[in-house]
Amino acid sequence: MERRELLKMIALATGGALVGGELFFSGCKSAGGTVTFTPETIAFLDEVAETIIPATSTPGAKAAQVGEFMKVYVTDCYDADDQKVFLEGVSKLDEACNKMHGHDFMKAPAEHRKELLVSLDKEAKTVQDQRNKAYTEFEKAERAKGNNLPIMDFKNPVAPHYFTLMKQLTLLGFFTSKTGATETLRHIQVPGKYDGALPYKKGDKAWADSI
Repeated sequence: MERRELLKMIALATGGALVGGELFFSGCKSAGGTVTFTPETIAFLDEVAETIIPATSTPGAKAAQVGEFMKVYVTDCYDADDQKVFLEGVSKLDEACNKMHGHDFMKAPAEHRKELLVSLDKEAKTVQDQRNKAYTEFEKAERAKGNNLPIMDFKNPVAPHYFTLMKQLTLLGFFTSKTGATETLRHIQVPGKYDGALPYKKGDKAWADSI
C-alpha cells in the first residue's frame, strides 16, 4: 500500500489527518516530554489494537507488535500535549470498560472489548468533528488575512480523543509492519519487473510497497 493511500485510509477511518504524521514521515524526533511505557502498557495496547484488527485467516495487530510501535511513535512523533492525551487514555479506556461491563479491559471477553471500542469510536468521531470545525474556522480567518495554507504550526484548540490516537496508530503500525505488508497485503520486493497483464481474481489482496 502506498504511503498516500495509507494516510487517506487513516483519515477516512478516523475523520482526521494522522496526528504527528509530519514528524513520522520526515524522520524527525519530537520535542515532546519524556514518556514511560511499561511492559504492561504495551501488552494493553496490543490487546486494544488486536480488537481493532483481529487475527482471522491472517495475523492481527498483536502479531505485528503494534503496541511496541505505538510506544516509539508516541515518544518520537507526538508533542507533549498529545503524549499526555494518549497515556491518560490508557487509564480512561480501562475505566470506560469497568463502567460499561464491570471489569478491566484485559479481563474482558472479545465481545465486551468490541462493544466498548465501538462506543469509544463514536465518542472520538464527535470530538474529531469539533477539531475539524476549529481548523475550518482558523483556515477561513487566515485566508481572510491573505495567508497561504496549510500553516504547519497550527495548534488545534480541541484536543484529540485518545481513541482516535490509538486507532490511527493501530492502522499505521499494522500496515507498515512486515506482518501487515507481507501476510495481510500482497507484497513483491522492489526492484521488480513491470507486468501490464497481471492476472486478477475478485477478492485478491491489495498490494503493499516494500518495507
